[in-house]
Amino acid sequence: MSATLITHARLVFPGKRIVPGSLLLDGGRIAAIDPAPAAVPPGARRVDAGGRRLTPGLIDVHTHGVGHHLYESSPEDLLAGLKVLGRFGTTGVLPTLYRVMNRPSLDHLARLSKALDSARGVAVPGWHLEGPFLKLPGAGAETIPGDLGLLDELLAATGPRTAAMSISPDTPNILPVIERLVERRIVPFITHTRASTEETERAIEAGARHATHFYDVFPVPEVTEPGVRPCGAVEAILADPRCRVDFICDGVHVPPVAVRAALAAKGFSGVVLITDSNIGAGLPDGIYPTTFGFPVKVSRGNAARIHDPAHPNHGALAGSALTMNVGIANLHQWLRIPPEQIWAMGSTNPAQLLGLGRKGVLAPGADADVVVWEEDFTARHTWVGGELVHSAT
Repeated sequence: MSATLITHARLVFPGKRIVPGSLLLDGGRIAAIDPAPAAVPPGARRVDAGGRRLTPGLIDVHTHGVGHHLYESSPEDLLAGLKVLGRFGTTGVLPTLYRVMNRPSLDHLARLSKALDSARGVAVPGWHLEGPFLKLPGAGAETIPGDLGLLDELLAATGPRTAAMSISPDTPNILPVIERLVERRIVPFITHTRASTEETERAIEAGARHATHFYDVFPVPEVTEPGVRPCGAVEAILADPRCRVDFICDGVHVPPVAVRAALAAKGFSGVVLITDSNIGAGLPDGIYPTTFGFPVKVSRGNAARIHDPAHPNHGALAGSALTMNVGIANLHQWLRIPPEQIWAMGSTNPAQLLGLGRKGVLAPGADADVVVWEEDFTARHTWVGGELVHSAT
């Protein structure tokens, strides 16, 4: 792999500053910022960014698929979907599994996990298992009590590949599950819950300190005293400074005011962008077949709804069709904070959530996962580990 020198860029240091400069990539890492001419290896490829933004690559910790590919369907679908993510500026991803966390699917989980060794075009720190120890089904998730035996079988099937697991604080016997995940250095995500503040606080103390697709499948607890608004998981998570949250920033699943409220409670470093994408993500507006037994209608580039010809404008949501670059663009429209803080929500913050110290930053020694962006937030060039995986030129 030859060295690459990217010149005439606007370097975005997430959460810190944006300054003009150049970047040297060599040996899969960022070798230098603004290198002296003598430090550039002979024969290094030179890329003129033309004054465009250069950022760390985006990291999506919750996504089920992209284009026509559902990650959990087959090893072939998994690898084909991962290969296209660079065109959206995504350089790191936790493919998210949903309906295969059960004993009949253990062999399938093992095959999917083995396939990750062949992933190309994106860094894959591991799986995100959305369930099965959830309280509310959402779009058909497993809802079973905490079961350490099943947990160990799932983790054995995925080998060392599980990086995060979503749980609900109000699932029976969930605390031992959270504690086992923390012992295994797997990040517990809170979701699909109507938990009380007390149940949520116990889960947080056990080690669950991140909430995924926040506000979605977080219904308000039942009103028991007329005139008194009840508090539950949402309030407990917002009130605890140890907790981060992530949002599907498509403008459909969550109103922008919810993101602004979380920023007021957490600051920019406590908020993460996700897609929760599914089949249809990144495709032009249109109607597309799925493996779910119904077609989906993609519109506005970021929403997917079940297509019913009898009611073409009223289909139920069928997951997100969002891509990370569109989510970043939306946040730039919605928020009145410095742009370098917005970029952190898609790069540095998810890297820190997962303990990936060499990702999500522009610094010597960091992984050479970087993107040069057009002004419309489309990726012009994407590198993963110093390898050019996408170029629009």
